[in-house]
Amino acid sequence: MPKPIIGIGADVHVASGKRDRAFAYTTYVDALRRAGAVPVVIPPQPENAAAVIENLDGLVLAGGFDGDPALYGEKRHPSVEPMDVRRQENDLALARAARERGIPTLGICLGLQMMNVAGGGTLFQDIDSQMKTHIRHVSEPENRARHAVAIRPGTHLASILRENEMEVNSSHHQAIRNVGEGFRVTAEAPDGIVEGLEDPRLPFYVGVQWHPEDMVGETSAAKLFGAFVAAARDFAEARNRQAEELSPAGSMGA
Repeated sequence: MPKPIIGIGADVHVASGKRDRAFAYTTYVDALRRAGAVPVVIPPQPENAAAVIENLDGLVLAGGFDGDPALYGEKRHPSVEPMDVRRQENDLALARAARERGIPTLGICLGLQMMNVAGGGTLFQDIDSQMKTHIRHVSEPENRARHAVAIRPGTHLASILRENEMEVNSSHHQAIRNVGEGFRVTAEAPDGIVEGLEDPRLPFYVGVQWHPEDMVGETSAAKLFGAFVAAARDFAEARNRQAEELSPAGSMGA
């Protein structure tokens, strides 16, 4: 059985005096490989998002810096560290194209937030100043703080994880405010911060606020990536069957 091809939306690194780089952290690549997929990195090219998506079996929208609040009509908070605009345009275009075509998609941290914004939602730009919380949501990637999340029963995420509550890592200072059209909340922190969204109309369009790619060896991360790759495989098989049925050879064989 062929391995599904899963794209990872690339980040952009800019350094003075050097050429700009498009890249993806190897933790995402390794997590997908362990789950049985072939990962490929998608450099920023929003005008080609639809064409790129047509050649993929799944999509990962990865973590990163902040989105520009102008996307949802707000003035930028001083704490906002915006991602490169090329990446932002690419992530939004990929998120929309994948959702329109039903391509299995997993959003992680910023990826979850971009899925929500692409669907018309908004964000808390700075949790600490815009919400009351006792939870440390902001922490460094190399030493992420952890906290509990409650998984809502009856959601796709709940069927994957088979847990009502679990502990996750945390490295974000922004969070979902208004939920985008067509999404439902799947997980929440004890302070009410949204930790998961999904589109229940699609086989797999799921986002989480934590970083499962950095939870190597933990059952919940293996379940999430496993279910995502399985959905990508199912999507690829269904598309191939449809292509065979529509081909002249397939029609003659019928």
